[in-house]
Amino acid sequence: MQNATQQPLQKLNIFSLNSLQMRTFHITWLMFFVCFFGWFGLAPLMPTIREDLHLTKSQVGNIIIASVSSTILARLLIGRLCDTWGPRITAVRLLLVGSIPVMLVGLSKDYTTFLIFRFAIGIIGASFVVTQFHTSMMFAPHLKGTANAVTGGWGNLGGGVTNMVMPLVFAAIVSFGYTKPEAWRYAMIIPGLMMWGIAFLYYRYTKDTPAGNYKDIGHEGSKQKADWSVLADRRVWVLALAYAMCFGMEITFDNVAALHFTDSFGLSQSHAGFWAGVFGFMNIFARALGGIFSDKIGLRFGLKGKGWLLAIVLLLEGIGLVLFSRSGGMGMAIVSMLGFALFLKMANGATYGLVPFINEKNVGLVSGIVGAGGNVGGMLFGFLFKSSSITYVQAFAYIGFIVMGVALVVLVTRFGKITEAKQEPEKADQPVLAIN
Repeated sequence: MQNATQQPLQKLNIFSLNSLQMRTFHITWLMFFVCFFGWFGLAPLMPTIREDLHLTKSQVGNIIIASVSSTILARLLIGRLCDTWGPRITAVRLLLVGSIPVMLVGLSKDYTTFLIFRFAIGIIGASFVVTQFHTSMMFAPHLKGTANAVTGGWGNLGGGVTNMVMPLVFAAIVSFGYTKPEAWRYAMIIPGLMMWGIAFLYYRYTKDTPAGNYKDIGHEGSKQKADWSVLADRRVWVLALAYAMCFGMEITFDNVAALHFTDSFGLSQSHAGFWAGVFGFMNIFARALGGIFSDKIGLRFGLKGKGWLLAIVLLLEGIGLVLFSRSGGMGMAIVSMLGFALFLKMANGATYGLVPFINEKNVGLVSGIVGAGGNVGGMLFGFLFKSSSITYVQAFAYIGFIVMGVALVVLVTRFGKITEAKQEPEKADQPVLAIN
């Protein structure tokens, strides 16, 4: 019989480090946060890199697409490894392996070698799957959506912070007398070392489950074959499509927002970057809102209610994107951006408020598929913005209508129901929520 400390937490206290569950909660979002430094650390340095390696606009576009596409494959693999190895060892190995191309990307001498390194670096984007899987293991069903949304949102903050910090690291290295081509290469060593530090924390202070590591509790994950029947579950693909619309649009907007503000409204690079950063910083609360509302609605209306919420926030995201595309002035653009950003990030949280309940025996696999769907969306949207025949304004409008269409698909999808069951603390194997 397990005691209370060996069971998923019934309450989320974000200011606590007293329990294994809360230590894992904080370390896992911090891992995703730090991985953003390795994954997107090169993005704010691209003006220097483009000049140093003599890259064309098309080559820059291919590099961006490569960094996203490699994450698609990695998220599928990492999701399965979480089911078999456990999230702790999966995270440590991903951090150590992923740090290699991050620290060695400075050896790039031309477009081809840089493209290869950028593709390899993209695997650390799969850290998101570990974050969502591990959080799901640590909290009771009625908190999974909230906990997943907070860890995902705070981890995503790394994207905004990276854009601010890496140029400062670059400038500091230049101030020591190094040239700009040398500085961007040395700057990327810093994220790699940060990943080593998080790997140590993850190994030392987390466990796979509240009851212990897989190998210590006799977990059969390493012997369990993947249940590929999840691929026949329409709900999985609908969630992957939904995540393509929200997270896929998020990483796309991160790449094009500053350019759009500069070209369309004549802002300076610094001011355009500031407003693009505001979009990213909304992750500190907006994604969490999606998870919180998902849990609250789920307790009353079950998975059907969670599906309704996801459809509504996707619909509002799409409307916001269309309004953003039609903004005639900077004021309207900012207001509409804040609006669609709020609902986009809430949709991120609402999506992963559903994921843990689709197939409880293959949470990692489902998380990987849905997470990969987000990157597929980002990759496809990237081609749209790369097109020479479509303006950024048109691209935003097209995507807005597509998102609204997907919202209708989510609305008509039957996700099932959650039937609340009474929990008896002394019976640890009795589920809090039974899924019908």
